[in-house]
Amino acid sequence: MTHMKSFIYLDHNATTPVCGEVLEALPGFAAAWGNPSSIHQAGRMPKNIIRDSRKAIAESFKVSPLEIIFTVGGSEANNFVIKGIFEFYQLEQIQKLKVNGTSKEIRNHYMCSAVEHPAVFKTLMYLKSMGAEVDIIPVNRRGEIDLEFYQSHLSEKTALVSVMMANNETGTLFPIEQMATMAHARGALFHTDAVQAFGKIEINLSALNVDFASFSGHKFNSIKGSGFLFAKRGTQLNPLIHGGAQERHRRGGTENTMGIGCLGVVAKRTAFIAEKAKSISKIRNHMESRILSEISDVTVTASETPRLPNTSSLVLLGVDGETMLMSLDLKGFAVSTGAACSSGNPEPSPALLAMGLSRDEAQNSLRVSLGWDTTLEQIESFVETLKSVVTRLRTLSDADNCATAQICSAVGGSNHV
Repeated sequence: MTHMKSFIYLDHNATTPVCGEVLEALPGFAAAWGNPSSIHQAGRMPKNIIRDSRKAIAESFKVSPLEIIFTVGGSEANNFVIKGIFEFYQLEQIQKLKVNGTSKEIRNHYMCSAVEHPAVFKTLMYLKSMGAEVDIIPVNRRGEIDLEFYQSHLSEKTALVSVMMANNETGTLFPIEQMATMAHARGALFHTDAVQAFGKIEINLSALNVDFASFSGHKFNSIKGSGFLFAKRGTQLNPLIHGGAQERHRRGGTENTMGIGCLGVVAKRTAFIAEKAKSISKIRNHMESRILSEISDVTVTASETPRLPNTSSLVLLGVDGETMLMSLDLKGFAVSTGAACSSGNPEPSPALLAMGLSRDEAQNSLRVSLGWDTTLEQIESFVETLKSVVTRLRTLSDADNCATAQICSAVGGSNHV
């Protein structure tokens, strides 16, 4: 069995290890056991932790603290926005019907890209089952979104557009600011799932001009079960979770003080994140250069498109991705064949298929995602191991194909006797 000390983790887009600063702060946050809604002294410390974290996050993204809503993660934040907007317009129509006796056509059209995370895609499919109109914006093989399709399908009926800031499988970055401006020109709201972006690139939400943005703590070296939603001041959004008056009546439930405090710790490290992005990009590019020059029949998906600095999606022809993953795991390397949410699913990645890759290419894919602590030495070791694994698996595959051909030939020959 591989010992953790010799284990090299290269799957940071699935989740990230908790950073040292967060681990050091955890005991203090856990000790603040009071209810933040209590006005007595037991509630003051947790209330201050939440306030300080909200302020740190807002300063990091250059927005107002009042525009930050804490959630348990990215999936809740995505559902919050999409279902909240849909419900707002549905209730608006019901209210007008009660007052005027008639209802007029409401905004009931929604859009997302073909490579969205299931937390967005499946939520929009749910809205479709409830009567909403949903358009899926195509992407090409380079991972670029079809802006002509997007422009032509935007209309005065569009309520919300939801497009991720960065793709979790290929690392592709989308033109969020441009798309938000195009949506606003038609009176539509714009949401971006920024879960994969924070901790890897700098984000200025004010400059992006989005109305909503989702984030998840465990994707940027904080703890699981924590996240937040940016909701621009003035936007109308019905709550997903009703209950108490927490989060200014926008999200009921006693706050996760420990998780919220940890989010604030990481939010204060924006300068560190920006500096790390540069060094990680150099290591990633070095890895891809070696793999392309030393292993045959390999392509890097979306390599010509702006990407996250830490992400590399490889297609290694003739090698099953799941078999490759297990072989690398046995040798002490953790990688992925696609989105972590799809693990155990034998079907190829829907995102890669949407980009135009064949089923064989998608099943021969490997995702390598670096982290803050990934070193050049680790990457050199990984490339050497990958070379040996690919060579062995291709040899075995060739032998199996040869044996199959011989059996087929023998069976075919016997039919002529």
